[in-house]
Amino acid sequence: MRSGADVQITETDYGWFFDGEGEENALIFYPGAKVEETAYAPLLREIAKRGIDVCLVKMPLRFAVFGANKAEKVMREYEYDHWYIGGHSLGGAMAADFAATKGDGLDGVILLAAYSTKKLDQHLDVVLIYGSEDKVLSMEKYSKYMRNVPDMTSEHIIGGGNHAQFGSYGPQKGDGKALIPPEEQVNKTVDAILKKVKP
Repeated sequence: MRSGADVQITETDYGWFFDGEGEENALIFYPGAKVEETAYAPLLREIAKRGIDVCLVKMPLRFAVFGANKAEKVMREYEYDHWYIGGHSLGGAMAADFAATKGDGLDGVILLAAYSTKKLDQHLDVVLIYGSEDKVLSMEKYSKYMRNVPDMTSEHIIGGGNHAQFGSYGPQKGDGKALIPPEEQVNKTVDAILKKVKP
């Protein structure tokens, strides 16, 4: 992963740090199961470019379930006014788990093609985003666990988006075919996040 004019990317002991122009807000991001964390660089670079620094966590064996509490260490390393946690698929589920059990210092949760199996506090700004062509996310479970998110949760369905295009790791077995290019899905995802999280 290479730094650019707008975003400096640094490898750290926990993973990767995307340092943009923002100074007040940071997002801790958990990758999906079996996915190399660097696959989320296009998305996270754009988030950092638009004002929210990002801490991308490298998970043991590429499973967030084995590193669900890694956010604690990350939050001790930096000083930000507002902390958010999020992730994709299983990474999102584990991010929500952390927010529900140890998230006193968090301001919000961002779930990409994911849901929270535990009750999230009403004070949290929660953003739910998934693609209309996603065939991996269980909509039955997604609907079931909507009861666990705050009343003011924002939900965004990306028309033409699928499960895999939140990252850059190629087609995923069982997924639907995306009807929009990856860049468009990334940009629409960031737009949806920034409607709730103001840099």
